[in-house]
Amino acid sequence: MAIIKPFRGIRPPKNLVEQVESRPYDVLDSDEARAEAAGNEKSLYHIIKPEINFPEGTSEYDPRVYESAAEHFQMFQDKGWLVQDDKEQYYIYAQTMNGKTQYGLVVGAYVGDYLNGVIKKHELTRADKEEDRMKHVRVNNANIEPVFFAYPDNEALLQLIARYAQTEPEYDFIAPIDGFGHKFWVVSNDADIKLITEEFAKMPSLYIADGHHRSAAAALVGAEKARLNPNHKGDEEYNYFMAVCFPASQLTILDYNRVVRDLNGMTPETFLKSLAEDFDVELKGEAEYRPQQLHEFSLYLEGQWYSLKAKQGTFDDSDPIGVLDVSISSRLILDKRLGITDLRKSNRIDFVGGLRGLGELKRRVDNGEMKMALALYPVSMKQIIDIADSGNIMPPKATWFEPKLRSGLIIHKLS
Repeated sequence: MAIIKPFRGIRPPKNLVEQVESRPYDVLDSDEARAEAAGNEKSLYHIIKPEINFPEGTSEYDPRVYESAAEHFQMFQDKGWLVQDDKEQYYIYAQTMNGKTQYGLVVGAYVGDYLNGVIKKHELTRADKEEDRMKHVRVNNANIEPVFFAYPDNEALLQLIARYAQTEPEYDFIAPIDGFGHKFWVVSNDADIKLITEEFAKMPSLYIADGHHRSAAAALVGAEKARLNPNHKGDEEYNYFMAVCFPASQLTILDYNRVVRDLNGMTPETFLKSLAEDFDVELKGEAEYRPQQLHEFSLYLEGQWYSLKAKQGTFDDSDPIGVLDVSISSRLILDKRLGITDLRKSNRIDFVGGLRGLGELKRRVDNGEMKMALALYPVSMKQIIDIADSGNIMPPKATWFEPKLRSGLIIHKLS
């Protein structure tokens, strides 16, 4: 069963939150972070993208960059831009996108639950990315950014959250760039804290939705601290890491699409003819066409959109991984026809989150950067949970959750 605890969050004063908060570190590059932080010394990018504190071209993996993150984290606290709460408590974080609101509980998730599989993952992680985030956690002695979990719907928690949602939030702002709404409440009432802890203790599993590398890094640093502490007791703060947990039914998963640089030596005509062996191929014309169902794909090639419907017999409904559209497209299109066998390492393919729309796929093909684009039908939360429960791992670049968590609303210190 899931073990969580309240914690003394470190967060900006109400009047500074919009100056401090930022997008997550991994959704923008150094140049974008430098531009967004320009003229704002309070921007969290100085901590989560600390290469912007150095001349352009400085590697984000330079040891000085990590040290700069820690220096700025301390400075933010010294100047009162980040202040630690006096009491261990939970927090509620609501996000609104396109009129739909999802409500998350900010908790301290137990490192042991990650290590023993109570916290379930559906993606593989890369050792180099884990180590980068581990260095960031170590040098700051804190989880600066939260990870994104899902939990099975729970009526008692839904009622508690609904009650807080009727009150004045601590933070309430519209984020720049995407225009999504963000609200934040503090749960300091002892009875409510007890209820949250007890309800999570009834849950057999929590599920990582977004932030697999941050989850791994946080858990591994926590385990490392326990191993190196000769007086380790098990109740230290480093035994927990910060997560925002949302009811599974509230989450929105968008399509995660592919753009490819070449057709592996084939002409467009030869490529389309080859696809017809495994797919029902239908020309849709110049207007953007989005997949309407599972096992249907949208192909953009030479200024035209096509529907590709996988034929019966090309996938096995009893195989939880093989039946996924990311698996079907990888096996029958990217691997079999285009020779792209490793999505993580190939420089012939790139990935576009669904929030950017089909227009972004069209743009990257029309400008000559890419030869073709492939749009997929979104994975469902049920598919993710079923795969995680079965102990399987989804293919890479399978899910794109929106809205992303804003960083800087709350930080968890490990001591």
